[in-house]
Order: sequence, then C-alpha cells, then structure tokens
Amino acid sequence: MSIRFGSDPVGDEIARVLSLLEAGSWERAESSFVDVKEEAGRRDRAGNLLPGSAHSDAAAQQVAAEAACMANTPGGGGLIVGVADDGELIGTAIEEAWLRHRVYELTDRTLTIEARAVEVAGTRILVITAPQAIEPIRWRGRVLWRVDDHCVEVDPATWHAKRMIRTNFDWSAQSSHIEWSESREASVEVARRFLRASGEVHAVELAGRPTPELLRRLNVVTGDGLLTNAGVIAFVGRGEPGLDYLRRDVAGGDSRQRVLEGSRGLLEELQEVFTHIAANNAVSHLPRGVAVGQVRDVPEQAVREAVVNGLAHREWGLSAPTTVEHVGRTLRVTSPGGFFGGVNASNIITHPSQSRNRALTELFAAIRVAEREGVGVDRMVREMVRMGHGAPDIEEIPGPFVRVSLVGDAADVAWIQWLGSMSPPELTEDLNALLLLRHLVDEGWVDVASAAPILQLNRAETQGAISRLGQASLGGGAIIALVPGAPDDDPPAWALSMDARHALQALDEQVRTSRVWPTRERIARSYSRLRGRISTTELGGLVGASPTNVGNVLKELERAGRLRPSRENRRGPGFYYLHCDPPA
Repeated sequence: MSIRFGSDPVGDEIARVLSLLEAGSWERAESSFVDVKEEAGRRDRAGNLLPGSAHSDAAAQQVAAEAACMANTPGGGGLIVGVADDGELIGTAIEEAWLRHRVYELTDRTLTIEARAVEVAGTRILVITAPQAIEPIRWRGRVLWRVDDHCVEVDPATWHAKRMIRTNFDWSAQSSHIEWSESREASVEVARRFLRASGEVHAVELAGRPTPELLRRLNVVTGDGLLTNAGVIAFVGRGEPGLDYLRRDVAGGDSRQRVLEGSRGLLEELQEVFTHIAANNAVSHLPRGVAVGQVRDVPEQAVREAVVNGLAHREWGLSAPTTVEHVGRTLRVTSPGGFFGGVNASNIITHPSQSRNRALTELFAAIRVAEREGVGVDRMVREMVRMGHGAPDIEEIPGPFVRVSLVGDAADVAWIQWLGSMSPPELTEDLNALLLLRHLVDEGWVDVASAAPILQLNRAETQGAISRLGQASLGGGAIIALVPGAPDDDPPAWALSMDARHALQALDEQVRTSRVWPTRERIARSYSRLRGRISTTELGGLVGASPTNVGNVLKELERAGRLRPSRENRRGPGFYYLHCDPPA
C-alpha cells in the first residue's frame, strides 16, 4: 500500500522525471527540485564507459555536493544518478547504505540522505533525496542552494534570513491528503487504551469521546477534516512497517518472536511491540520492606521512553523501520537518522528538547506514552541507575542511526535498599544524585571536573549537584566526605563516607550481592591521573585506611612508572607523588 502524505513537490517531481525516463522522452527535465546526473568517475579520458563499482568515492563526492545544495534549498530536493547528459540510461552499481554513510561523513556528519535503487527500462539507477536542512550545510567551505536548475553560492546571513520564514516548519504537522474518516478503528482504540491506562481524569474523559472529537483534540486533524502527517503515521500507517521487533534469548540465537507488519497505524505496531517486550521482560519480587515492590529486568519506564523516542525523533523520510532488538536482558533501539538540533551523546541528558517531528512528539505525549517535551532521556537514565543498572548507552552509529542500549539484569536489591535509607526520600528521584552515587561506588571518588561530563552540566551546576548530595544523610550521618590531604589551592574531591560504604556492604552481605569495589591501586591511578598528584593522606582518605597502610600501593605504582616522587628524599610533611605516563 502506498500512503500519500501532505504536499511533496520533491517526490512528485522525481516521479515525473522517472516517468519521462521510462518513456524515453527525457529532455533535460531537471527543475529546482530535481537534478539528473551521470555517475562521476564512470568514464575514462577517451569518454569510454567503465564498469560500475559498489563503492566509488568520486560518485560519493558528486552526490554529497549536489545533496548539500539541495538540502540548503527550501523544501530540499532530489538527485537521480545513472543517466547520461543525452538521456542514455547507463545505470549505477553504487550501494545505497554505503553511499548514505559516505555522504554523511563528507558533509561533516550534517546530512542524512535517502538513497534507493529503482529500475527504469531495465536499468538500475539511484534516486537520492535530501531533506531540508535545519542549519546551512557547507560543501568545501561554501553554502550552496538551488536557483532554478543551478546551484549557486549564498552567504550564511541570507540563508538564515530565508530560514526565519520557515523556522516553524514541521513536516509531521502538515496536512496530508487523507480524511480523518480513513483512520483505522484499531489504531484509534489503541490511543484510547493508552489514555485510560494513564489513570488521569482528563485523559480518561478524552478516551471516551467520539472519534472525530478525539482526533481533533489530539491535534491531528486540520480544519478541512484532513489528517496531519503525524495523524496518518499514527492512525493509518505509511505502508511500510514503522517498527521491527526481534526477540532472541541469547546473542546469536534463533529468533523466537518477530513483529514486522506494515499497512496499519503506528500505534497498533507500538502496542504490539510493548506487549511482546512485557512478555519477555521478567518480573522480580523484591524482599518485604523494599518500597519498590517488584521490578522488571529492564525498567518498564526506560523501555517505553527508549522505544517512543526511537519513533518520535527519527527521520521519517527514510524508509527503514525503527528496530527493537530484545536479546536476553538487553533492549537495543535503533532509529534512522543521526542526532538532531545540536544534540549529541555528550549532552543528550540536559540539552533542550529538539525534535524533527514536533507534532508526532506532541501526539505521543497527548496519549500519555511520552513526556510532553518528548525527551524522556533523563527518565530513562534515572530508572536504569535507580535499579542498579548501568546508564543507557546512547550513540550515533554509521548510517547514520541513533542507537540506545538498555542493559538490564536482576535488580540490585542492596543498592535499592541503600538508596531507600537515605534522607531526604526524594533523593532517589534526583538523577544527578543517582549518577554521582553510582560513580562513587564504581570509581571511589569524584570532583567537579570528573563529574561534569557524567552529569552533562557545566562546572557551576555540577558543584551545586555535589553540594546537594553533601547535605543528604544516611542513618543521621553524611553520605559523602571530603578527601583529606589535598592542597588548599586544589579543587576539593569527595569519596563515600565510611558509614555510607559500610551500610552498602552490610546490605550486600544480607542479600548475598557480589559487588566489585574498585581496588586501592585503581583508585590511586585514576585520582593521580586526573588530579596530577596523590599522597598517602589522600589515598588513605579515599579508601578508609591509615596513611601508613597505603604507602606500598604508591611505591608499587612508582616502580611501574606511573608515579614519581615530588622530592627524592621522600620525607617530611607535604610529601606526595606526581602522576607520570607509564613507559611504553
């Protein structure tokens, strides 16, 4: 089934040119939206046609230049590769996935194209589409855009002035050509279930309204009674599947379950995927007295945010589905398109919300399956860390795609009990506190410089987060303590207080948790590497031992070439070791 969304001049123009090529009546049919090119590098100096190759950097350079120009043009554009200047169909062997990633690299990771192979009169050619750019894409230092059927240079100021006119453009909010009455009853019913499941009074009331009113109040219907593109995706479907769920018990094992079915609304796909994940996400009952009660291997809220974000923020101009791989206790969500709007792996927790598809994001929020801002990353991280798991791994991978990996396991009962014994009680809801505590247990110490990239905050905000944790308590005592022995002009460092450490160790013994604490040597290495120095007083404070009992650790690191003495006689007050790189 082919779904026609809102006005698509680029797609319409590509279809027109392909039709002319198929009929053999093409005569320089390019326009401001579409260009037709012979693959670069396919001829020798004498003009003879050379064999095609799956990977051709000359062709990738050609496509990158043309696609950057198209993307800078209002509305984006398309490129058809494999047609000679005289209209002869010479074809191309370029591999689509390779080309997409190579163009992404050549444009400094700013442009994601769609590349698909089509057959015209028995010849394989490539159709490239470049979505409209959010920021100007430079090619060899210049910003180009289309004027009529040519690429011309434009200064960035002019480009931005033009962009101001279309700043509020949101493809998912545009009107489609499909009336609301074509919405699938099954998709509408899923929306009603999500609303009822929230338990919110207004949501439950909305779930009971007639379908026309429900869709209107969800803001997916225009004044003309047509669905927005977001409404089509959610309640009608785009033809191809939007989700691909795969369940395996172990990595490399046989597939046990698969959800990959198009020609239905995305909400139906989402409901089915949620159902399969829940069936394969084991529930653990925690000991009596633990407030959490019962938990799943991968926290349910983290699962929901990961999957919904993989749909809300993806590039819907690409045909590939968002994939959900559920292997053992790990859930991996991979969505087409790279990071967007200045977001990257190092700021994704704290960066202001950005979405390619604001209307679709708002729809997910309206039916109560995502946050209103459509980020959810902070909640995803909080839920994983609160249960004792590692923080989600969020990265951009070749394609480009964004991949979120949630590595679950049995809940860390001692960790959960330890957090629950802290005061104030809302500490377990504070993401910054959770990340700091996780780092202190895993690494043994923290300061502002080492904490800032973990919390994704600036230094002042990081200092504030550490100060707030310093005011919290456990059993009436402090949770963190200053590391002694640091020079007065050095930034302070903190470690877990001995009371807090002993409390967690006692809980580990009760529930038989085999927790791996960092060794004295590891703490000494990381502390000296990041702070430039370490003394026996500092190391003793870090590990809760007398300074006289940790001197051998530092001497061993000196023998290994990782430390050197601040003075050769190694005597007197204030003696310390300096960090040095180990010998090759």
